[in-house]
Amino acid sequence: MRKWSIYACSLVMLVAIASPVAGQTTRPNIIFILADDLGIGNIGSYGADNFKTPHLDRLAQGGVRFERTFSAPLCGPSRALLLTGRYAFRTGMTGNDSGPLISPAKEVMTPALLKAAGYATVQIGKWGQLPLQPVDFGFDEYLRFKGSGTYWNTQERGQSYTVNGRDRMLANGEYLPDLMHEFLVEFMTRRRDQPFYAYYSLSHVHNDILRTPDSAPDSKDLYADNIAYMDKLIGRLVADLERLKLRERTLLIFVGDNGTVPREAARSTIRGRRINGAKGSMQEGGSLVPMIASWPGTIPPGRVISDLIDFSDFYPTLAAAAGVRLPQGVTIDGQSFLPQLRGARGNPREAIFVELGRHWYVREQGWKLDEAGQLFNMRNAPYEEELVTAQTADATAARKRLQARLDKLNPAGGILDPGDGSGRHARNVRREQEEREKK
Repeated sequence: MRKWSIYACSLVMLVAIASPVAGQTTRPNIIFILADDLGIGNIGSYGADNFKTPHLDRLAQGGVRFERTFSAPLCGPSRALLLTGRYAFRTGMTGNDSGPLISPAKEVMTPALLKAAGYATVQIGKWGQLPLQPVDFGFDEYLRFKGSGTYWNTQERGQSYTVNGRDRMLANGEYLPDLMHEFLVEFMTRRRDQPFYAYYSLSHVHNDILRTPDSAPDSKDLYADNIAYMDKLIGRLVADLERLKLRERTLLIFVGDNGTVPREAARSTIRGRRINGAKGSMQEGGSLVPMIASWPGTIPPGRVISDLIDFSDFYPTLAAAAGVRLPQGVTIDGQSFLPQLRGARGNPREAIFVELGRHWYVREQGWKLDEAGQLFNMRNAPYEEELVTAQTADATAARKRLQARLDKLNPAGGILDPGDGSGRHARNVRREQEEREKK
């Protein structure tokens, strides 16, 4: 009864605000695939030197690849951002420990928005730092695991997983990513006569980096094995959509939740160059992520788009694709890029905003300004970020524009990070401090 009462708060409001847009006749199925800790240097079609992703590369060839998609630098804030369309200083999800500040009474997540318009909704995989259960935010069904990077029952967190409120034991030899895939296919099969929305949040390639079912007994590169298996699952999903005759009715979006982990960043190069920064940093490599979209017959194939995309943009884009009006009286920070998906020019963003903990920045195509007032020339991004000290006319004009954007957003006047300001799990910060003290 408690769960229904929590969700009902949002549902009552949605009855009035989520009515279909007049004239909207075709509502695509939507599968949103979120990879964990996967940067652009891990994907073949982005020019990765050391990793092969043939299925994702084919998906990009048949659809569109985005070159400048920006998440939050850590998984919890990035998930809250994409599911609410609202910046962290509004929701409170400024770091991995601040999920309890989000509630269904305050936030209308994408599944609730689409559910009120007739979509069947399912969450599969990592729920992680978000609070309560997926059903509390509008998902009809869910399969979630504990923590991040869960694969086998040899991991303590992998001994069980939860399906629609009931715990299930992960058997010996069962590979959780395979079970997640099967759960999605079974859901699609049952729900194929109505539009559905699947939020498919992968285990790959978050630590622990363990063997996959395809890893050779003497494999020397389990990280590459995990990327390859993730890519294989994408290929299996496309094949299942084709088998179910759902391919042309389905908008498929694949995106990483933040940049590559620091320990793998050195070899996640693109055409011989290392990306500046990695997961958890406020540099380019912390938030610049791969994004590929495919919708045969609707998305023209083989395009590469350099428009700036903000993780808040997914919310209005999926609403527009489904023909659903946005909530009224709620500040939505995103703007739809559905026209770009369809092949039109659309209305590209002039700037994006990235926040983690008590740090943030605004970024145009060529310039970036952070909360400390530091201005960076981004002409050589994502490989270099040049701190600007000379007061040239271009730099002065860029600073004025970007400062005006920050002043309008006023993140310092919103909900501030309650932790140490880094946005990271407090337990990780404490552990690293203890390790330094031992040395």
